Amino acid sequence: MSKTVIQHVLSRLKELGIKDIFGVAGDYAFPIEDAVCADKDMRWVGSCNELNAAYSADGYARIHGMAALSTTYGVGELSAINGTAGSYAEFLPVFHLVGMPASGVQTARRLVHHTLGNGEFEIFYDMVEPVVCARAIMTPENCVAETERLISAALQMRRPVYMGFPSDYANMPVTGTVEPAPDHPPRPATDPVALNAAVAAIVDALLPSKTACIVPGILVSRAGLADHALAIVNASNLPFTTMFMDKCVLDESHPNYIGMYDGKLMNEQVRVFVEGCDCVIGIGAMLTDFNSGSFTAQIDRSKSMNIMLDTVRVGNASYNNVRMEDVLTELARRIPRKEVSAPPVQGLGAPVGKLEGPVTADYLYPRWQQMLRPNDIVIAETGTASMGLGFAHMPKGATFQNQTLWGAIGWATPAAFGAAIAAPHRRTILITGEGSHQLSAQEVSQFHRFGLKPIIFVLNNDGYLIERLLCKDPESYYNDLAKWNYSKLPEALGCDGWFTARVTTCAELDQAIAAAESCGTGAYIEVIAGRYEASPLSMKLHESVDTLYSA
Repeated sequence: MSKTVIQHVLSRLKELGIKDIFGVAGDYAFPIEDAVCADKDMRWVGSCNELNAAYSADGYARIHGMAALSTTYGVGELSAINGTAGSYAEFLPVFHLVGMPASGVQTARRLVHHTLGNGEFEIFYDMVEPVVCARAIMTPENCVAETERLISAALQMRRPVYMGFPSDYANMPVTGTVEPAPDHPPRPATDPVALNAAVAAIVDALLPSKTACIVPGILVSRAGLADHALAIVNASNLPFTTMFMDKCVLDESHPNYIGMYDGKLMNEQVRVFVEGCDCVIGIGAMLTDFNSGSFTAQIDRSKSMNIMLDTVRVGNASYNNVRMEDVLTELARRIPRKEVSAPPVQGLGAPVGKLEGPVTADYLYPRWQQMLRPNDIVIAETGTASMGLGFAHMPKGATFQNQTLWGAIGWATPAAFGAAIAAPHRRTILITGEGSHQLSAQEVSQFHRFGLKPIIFVLNNDGYLIERLLCKDPESYYNDLAKWNYSKLPEALGCDGWFTARVTTCAELDQAIAAAESCGTGAYIEVIAGRYEASPLSMKLHESVDTLYSA
């Protein structure tokens, strides 16, 4: 008996290693949800809302490499589109499965629920086009070919794809076969002539250099090429630095790691070294605003190069149709070994403050650094919290996840849940501000529902602190928040038996961390800090507001 359309798609997702589908139930999506629940090798992960489901899929993809979510037509898919856009911006392949009204309903242009009441059914399909790299309405005839096309696009471009399932088609047997998809051809194989020329240009630029460094970027992680990039570091013996979005793409415990490069805003010794190098080798790095320290990074283009997914730039010369994996493999074989004196990595140092005094930035961020363990998954929300912890020196195998480019507040809580689902054997630490937390706090309930035991910190500064630091009038009413009793949320959300605490002093913070690490349950700690108690980078951004928002 042949598989149905949805069964075929799910079978291919399983073969890719996706066993969890995030989403919210909806009647048009019942065929999808029923098929997931009927499959003994798959798990339906219900979310509190569709936006949270998309954020959770984003977090899952960061750890697992790819993810899937399912929503219903219109109201569900539009709720999720912000999360999908974030995954698109930050190069995360997410398969978005959307349940649609039956084909006959669409053909007859019937006025049904979850529509605009105008008989038009392609509107939302068109809306999603800018935030996916490929899309299709799945039918029995095209299912096999389109599934392969969408998988190919998602994995090659490392971005989301959209799969629409009319509810009747979803349960029909597959009839189609694989055929070429001319509108989305596979990326061309590496051009051997261009490959040789690109690698030769890199080597020729590096050979006479007295000082050089490597700047691995986020695409190294997204493409699953960390080992290839590390082979370059080991073969060349060059020091490496990362920018904010790229933190932990290579293991920070490596002896060649020198710390974060953030232009003129932070780590002055790293800036002086990087910008003074004769040769800077980027690997999938992007000079976004936060990566470049509000565009204060000054790397001479003529002395730099960057290896992207399928292009290489060396100085002002470009080499096309060269896949990153092939370039890194060949470069590791040919790159010369160097002896370069570079600054040692500096973390956040020891906590500074009085134990019985209030929690300060000088104590909080170094104390968080102290508690980190090998292989931890740290999810840090956009804002002052991530900007403080981002400069911690991470232990071996630990990863730091932050939505640096898209920067949607509220992302971190459901993203941490998705990451924990992807790797339940690793410790997940969520650090979020209370303003961001209010957007998606209900997803805390899902950790307990699925037997996960995160350590959650909610930094309460009595308002949107990062906004206070960036706007003209920090006391503007729009930066104020409803005052929640955060430490009581886990109980209200069904997290029975969790350790919870509300801390106001450094000593209380220490005690709460010790309890969280030994309680054997999930832990939720509300940290009360001063209204303007900000991490150093956020204060630097405050000082450079005019540069950050000028043309």
